[in-house]
Amino acid sequence: MIQVRNLVKTYKDVKALKGVNVHVKKGEIFAYLGPNGAGKTTTIRILTGLTRATAGTCLINGFDIATQTGDAKKQYGLVPQAINLDQELTVQENLLIHGWLYHMASSDIAGRVNELLDYVELSPKKKSLVKTLSGGMKRRLMIARALLHSPGVLFLDEPTVGLDAAIRRKIWTLIKKIQQQGTTIFLTTHYIEEAEFLADRVAFIDQGSMVALDTPANLMAARGAWAIDRLVADVMETLYFKTREEADTFNTNRSEQFTLRRVNLEDAFLDLTGKKVK
Repeated sequence: MIQVRNLVKTYKDVKALKGVNVHVKKGEIFAYLGPNGAGKTTTIRILTGLTRATAGTCLINGFDIATQTGDAKKQYGLVPQAINLDQELTVQENLLIHGWLYHMASSDIAGRVNELLDYVELSPKKKSLVKTLSGGMKRRLMIARALLHSPGVLFLDEPTVGLDAAIRRKIWTLIKKIQQQGTTIFLTTHYIEEAEFLADRVAFIDQGSMVALDTPANLMAARGAWAIDRLVADVMETLYFKTREEADTFNTNRSEQFTLRRVNLEDAFLDLTGKKVK
């Protein structure tokens, strides 16, 4: 559904993307992770036609975003990081406008609006002004808007940023429901546990280059199953072990403070890049 081939983007003397290659399969959730400045936003801007690539090709369901822009844009829905709803209009009106912009038939829009408001559990808020909604409701409305024209691909750029843990979980459930309908999802997030929970595959990007691409399970297993975090000379050190028994043996007769825990996706990211997702 999404094919990125040898993608390069240069800003004056800065090479933001250095030959990125990605193939996102139909119906999968693909997480794209990296620290600030790694090239995540640049990639999404190119994929959605907001920025021109310096070199390379990006196809959305077979359409080239650079040369077949109109057709390519019909294939996807976009949920940006910033809330860009019209705050002075109602929930229903925001969706109606989106339908008109995509030249949907008026007879189709009304039914689709009702269907999606039920889907994201916002039907009781149909006539409410957007400015009266909570942050989580606004995020769900943005997802409904992106799905209105029935795209095959959904881009989610930090879809749960600023939301508390309980609301984030609700959005995660919605994302999984969308995937079950056959939609391909391209996700960027600063919450690495979000990628670990949701994604079928994860790509790590750093300084414009791909440093890893695999399933969360494989990326974690490459480190080990158990981790020990210990304070050594005022520096936190993390050690990885294949089994709990190996970790327990290592700790025998040691006096320093430590934490024993399961390996997570952040361990894989830190081990490969030496940086945190920010």
